[in-house]
Amino acid sequence: MSLSLKVWRQSNKDTAGGFENYKLDHVSPDMSFLEMFDVLNEQLIVEGKEPVSFDHDCREGICGACSMYINGRPHGPLKGVTTCQLHMRSFNDGDTIVVEPWRAKAFPVIKDLVVDRDAFDRVISAGGFISVNTGNAQDANSLPIAKEAADDAFSAAACIGCGACVAACKNASAMLFVSAKISQLALLPQGQAEREIRAEKMVAQMDAEGFGNCTNTGACSAECPKEIGMVNIARMNREYIGAKLSSSAV
Repeated sequence: MSLSLKVWRQSNKDTAGGFENYKLDHVSPDMSFLEMFDVLNEQLIVEGKEPVSFDHDCREGICGACSMYINGRPHGPLKGVTTCQLHMRSFNDGDTIVVEPWRAKAFPVIKDLVVDRDAFDRVISAGGFISVNTGNAQDANSLPIAKEAADDAFSAAACIGCGACVAACKNASAMLFVSAKISQLALLPQGQAEREIRAEKMVAQMDAEGFGNCTNTGACSAECPKEIGMVNIARMNREYIGAKLSSSAV
């Protein structure tokens, strides 16, 4: 395959960026999208040019690092697939592919396609945990959990924190991410002790980071590589309203 790439290049968050065009030949349809970028960078190095910076880690679709906006969609054209699991057979010979970083105030560009997602870490630090002295591991059957609750918690916990929901949202809202992290603990017995304070603190931190509000467009769930459902946003709203009512009554 021969491809034309239109890639966003930017030195840092304080400098203006722009698109640069590259021509890449002999691309195998069996390459992953990141492997294709590896080939591009090798070509640029041979030409004495600076390679394109992009984020990656596991390349197995489970870490969320491979965040790229491809032809107007987070992680590319396929549903339920991360960039590292996207293969070049999803494109056609002669295609022009436009690649950009996430676009959100709370995700400033570090360099080229790499953005700073520390805002997500700070949201988790605000309350996305349980404070218990676990001691030895308990027997799996010592805490009975309804199958439906376990399944819902597991589905929410599948969120990999990649930020595609923020990138897809016209408001750059992080509510799908935050609601998934709140839901996975709110549905389980271990998360009950800090249930109310967790919802309050995580939502407050989300707002402080500058993420936009949710207007129920649904783009977040549609573009999520793990297909996290919007039902979690409804649950987060209930958790937050309940927490605020409880604290105001004290």
